[in-house]
Amino acid sequence: MKLSRGTRFAFLVLFLFAAQSVAVYAGSFHKDVQIHWGDGRGKVRDRDGKLLSLSLDKSSGSGFQSHHEFLYGKAEVQMKLVPGNSAGTVTTFYLKSPGTTWDEIDFEFLGNISGHPYTLHTNVYTRGSGDKEQQFHLWFDPTKNFHTYCITWNPQRIIFTVYGIPIREFKNSESIGVPFPKNQPMRLYASLWEAEHWVTRGGLEKTDWSKAPFTAFYRNYNVEGCVWANGKSSCPANMNAPWFTQKVDPEGQKKMKWAQSKYMVYNYCTDKRRFPKGVPAVCT
Repeated sequence: MKLSRGTRFAFLVLFLFAAQSVAVYAGSFHKDVQIHWGDGRGKVRDRDGKLLSLSLDKSSGSGFQSHHEFLYGKAEVQMKLVPGNSAGTVTTFYLKSPGTTWDEIDFEFLGNISGHPYTLHTNVYTRGSGDKEQQFHLWFDPTKNFHTYCITWNPQRIIFTVYGIPIREFKNSESIGVPFPKNQPMRLYASLWEAEHWVTRGGLEKTDWSKAPFTAFYRNYNVEGCVWANGKSSCPANMNAPWFTQKVDPEGQKKMKWAQSKYMVYNYCTDKRRFPKGVPAVCT
């Protein structure tokens, strides 16, 4: 069947509209996020909206959030963390739903005194309950250059990736009674704030405010996800984007084993003092 030029154009418009409704490819801090707190301490640094900074001083930190909510997606950003003595500071990139029984997927970078490594803290909350912490020291200095951090969230699993290397996989284990975040749309957030009462050596190392303002940088923010609006997802039932079915392949399993064996510094699944009656079911 030969189609007229007008019909072909109509089909092209419909295809492009469908593609846009399935996923969002965010790329501009000007267009895709709102600096929602900090009273001027968060700033987009360039005309194209590729670079953003968050700052913290004794009065306040700062943060941004995505305009869209998502129910599943792949979100990544490049970050350069606060250099020098960052004790007491927390720099974040995470997903979170609203409410008192919220879901949340966390990257949190816990600052340290000069010469000591950052701790990368990961956690997954479901229905307001976390307690699934895994922590890592990184194999590079996250303050010297930009490094890529990624959260992939699909119906089967959540994958935390650092510079293309999976460091953690949290699988959907509802079959054994473990809740999994699947019903609550989440926004993307990033922030820089102070928590000196617990962050560095359990609060023993306090924030040196003479070094303020502390500044962290974000660039190349990118999201591919199912936008949630008006009670509906933009993704079709037969969603076929690679991230939607992504899992950690055998090569990725090797890399994850390497990262965990060499750089993991805390794993809730092996904390017998915390769980004397046995570790959570998801760990077994």
